[in-house]
Amino acid sequence: MTERKPPGVSFESWVERQIRLAQQRGEFDNLPGAGKPLPQGPKDRLDWFARKLERENVDGSALLPPSLAVAKEIEELPARLSRERSEAGVREIVAHLNERIRQVHRGPQVGPPLRARPVDVEEAVQAWRERRKA
Repeated sequence: MTERKPPGVSFESWVERQIRLAQQRGEFDNLPGAGKPLPQGPKDRLDWFARKLERENVDGSALLPPSLAVAKEIEELPARLSRERSEAGVREIVAHLNERIRQVHRGPQVGPPLRARPVDVEEAVQAWRERRKA
């Protein structure tokens, strides 16, 4: 057990002395991780959160305000539709997206306003057909 700090001795001096004595006794020899660099801490306040989401395989867009999540979905729509195999599937995806767009417009504003209108289903189907021909 470590002795108590004697009165009149600065805390820093006492701690340094305890460390020096422990080194002399070899208590720091062969510790796990010896000779390896210390792990880096977070670069900013939210870095740990980003790493946690990545480890847990959480989609970051699930944390966005609805208006930003829908805007991102609209942006990714052409790529998503290009993976779809049937016209019925395309129509269903666009219908679901349009419903979410309407919900954002009807609901209370959380985050920046959504400046997008519902997607024209027929235009989306026509663009899907053209991409499939190419």
